[in-house]
Amino acid sequence: MPIVAALGLAAAPLAAQEYRPNFRPDALKGPPKGAPNEVLVLGTPHLAGLPDRYTTAALNALLTPLLDRLAAWHPTAIATENLSGLQCDSLRRYPQRYAETVKTYCFDPAAAAAATGLDVPAANAEAERLLADWPAAPTPGQRRHLAAVFLAAGEPGSAIVQWLRLPPEERRAGDGLTEPLVQWLEGRLMRKDETCQIAAALAARLGLERLWSVDDHSADTPSPSDPAENKAFEQAITTAWDNPASKARQDMSAALEARLDQPDGLLNLYRTYNAPDGPMLVYRSDFGAALAEPSPQGFGRQYLGYWETRNLRMVANMRDVLGRYPGTRMLTVVGLSHKGYYEAYLDQMHDVRLVDPLSVLR
Repeated sequence: MPIVAALGLAAAPLAAQEYRPNFRPDALKGPPKGAPNEVLVLGTPHLAGLPDRYTTAALNALLTPLLDRLAAWHPTAIATENLSGLQCDSLRRYPQRYAETVKTYCFDPAAAAAATGLDVPAANAEAERLLADWPAAPTPGQRRHLAAVFLAAGEPGSAIVQWLRLPPEERRAGDGLTEPLVQWLEGRLMRKDETCQIAAALAARLGLERLWSVDDHSADTPSPSDPAENKAFEQAITTAWDNPASKARQDMSAALEARLDQPDGLLNLYRTYNAPDGPMLVYRSDFGAALAEPSPQGFGRQYLGYWETRNLRMVANMRDVLGRYPGTRMLTVVGLSHKGYYEAYLDQMHDVRLVDPLSVLR
């Protein structure tokens, strides 16, 4: 019996590795009736990282061919890589873990809360109430008020949508928007930012009233308090990233950026980044390399675990929106490294059908 037991224990990891479930959600697509939920995942570089010579105005011109094609697809909802006001409100309650996350990724709604008298949960509830009974032709005052409510809700991207839907002469203080809040909105329009220049611009163009913030940083943890451990972690990950696939990605990005000024230069960049073989190159250069990283502490596996958790929660946030509004045609704009995981996880959903980005961008 001891020999048999030992053999069984030895075989356990192999058996677990070879097991494959018979239940395949991705093979059970619906719905049998009604319009399906469609999702187009647009992988994007972070526009702030493009060379300084590409000002906001220059980028707006370069983005026009991309926006034209996305508009022709007619999304009915647009999701962005931003933290929701509600998640940031939750993270603020646990500063021992999330203080740096809040500082880095969260919009501060304090000024808008003072102007409107609404905290983040109340402002989110008020925005939902207003939109549930939103008129077909709202007044400028109603739009200014909704923008202020969105800022109090911690949803600046949606506030930008309302700001862009106002005629320029109506973009002023009033109806809950103070002069400092107006200055913040105007200043945000001058930043190189895919949430504003792609998602909000497209939403305003299509007559949508808001964006959906679906990023998630609830898996964040503070950096190790031991400087030596922190240095060892960084060294392990950067060493893993030093590989031929990373070099290939860098060379590809440099070549694409060198041609941005050519006709459809930025559109061709998006076509290349959203090609089917892109996610595997990202995996080989980044997450696959981390998985194989050999440190005894498993630094690469810790990093990969965080990454998979974050993407699962981001996709869950999108699935929540699709479940609330069946038949949605969603465009989700996200950094390139997320794209493959988004598509793989979304494709497992019974009521989600993915759209080929190249069919839209051609």
